[in-house]
Amino acid sequence: MDFTPALWVILLVMFIDGRSSAIKWLSIADVGKNLSWNKTSSCRKVSGFVPEQTQLCRRTLEVMPAVEYAAESARKTCQEQFGNRRWNCSSIKKAPHFMNDLEKGTKEAAYVHALSSAAVVHTVARACAAGYLKACTCARNPGEKPDGNYTWGGCGDNVKFGLEFGSRFADAPMRKKKRSHTQTLMNLHNSEAGRLAVQNTMTTKCKCHGVSGSCNVKTCWKSLADLTEISHELAEKYSYAIKVVKRKIGTRQQLVPEDRRSRRHGSGDLIFVENSPNYCMVNNRKGSYGTTGRLCNKTSVGPDSCQTMCCGRGYNDFTVTVTERCNCKYHWCCYVTCDQCTRTEKKYMCK
Repeated sequence: MDFTPALWVILLVMFIDGRSSAIKWLSIADVGKNLSWNKTSSCRKVSGFVPEQTQLCRRTLEVMPAVEYAAESARKTCQEQFGNRRWNCSSIKKAPHFMNDLEKGTKEAAYVHALSSAAVVHTVARACAAGYLKACTCARNPGEKPDGNYTWGGCGDNVKFGLEFGSRFADAPMRKKKRSHTQTLMNLHNSEAGRLAVQNTMTTKCKCHGVSGSCNVKTCWKSLADLTEISHELAEKYSYAIKVVKRKIGTRQQLVPEDRRSRRHGSGDLIFVENSPNYCMVNNRKGSYGTTGRLCNKTSVGPDSCQTMCCGRGYNDFTVTVTERCNCKYHWCCYVTCDQCTRTEKKYMCK
């Protein structure tokens, strides 16, 4: 068969499309700052959106500030969660032009897909309860019968609406791809795992009623945990992520553990299909920035230790001078005065 130049282009696009990340929409965190979300024309200006996301943007324009906030929250939370590790999630800010740490089917891509999916649900659910959106309001009272001396009330986070919108938006890039592609199946699974983490971390909050705060009666509602807590749960799952391959089981292609001795992954587990580099040295092809120049903790035994962070290459120490407020005093009424204190700190930097 002769491959014409046009056919080569089609095949290349199919290949890239099948392997590419489904989180390019995170670019809205940068682009959205310069957009007015009262015009549908703004939807076309987010380069990371696929056509389905652009259409959803036009239909639900009022939700886009929440999506923008979700993208920024996901980026910030990921960098805080992994800031003291070799892979520190710095590449998440490159959206929509990711490096291969997030473009391929790595553990890191699994985590970011799950976290970004969770962030959309989380932000939209809270926006509903806060009254920012016309399309939704507080959550309905739970169907379960209250235990003890309390009644359902208050204004719970509308997780139902958040899940419905979140799945339509975050999964849109995967729906347009061939469902049998291994990385597409992986991304869909991890996106759903992120939404499950939101549901699993919900708590019951209550407000007391009664004479002098006696709490004879309590009004309770369901509330979401902070995104930081959800991120921490997903980071735990990242540590035990399961490598999978696609195999035909019966009449269907399914993802199963590569190691046949491993347990079968559950719906809340994170899965990946490609091994990650060790992120010790710069390797643009693999999406590694390396750790040269990174700060490390000489006394730690965790991932931020100089031994681990510097990959055995050693480190240099240097001293910095820190100036900060100290000896603060409150004066009646009403101001505070402080001294300026200077101290030195020793820092350690990977060679």
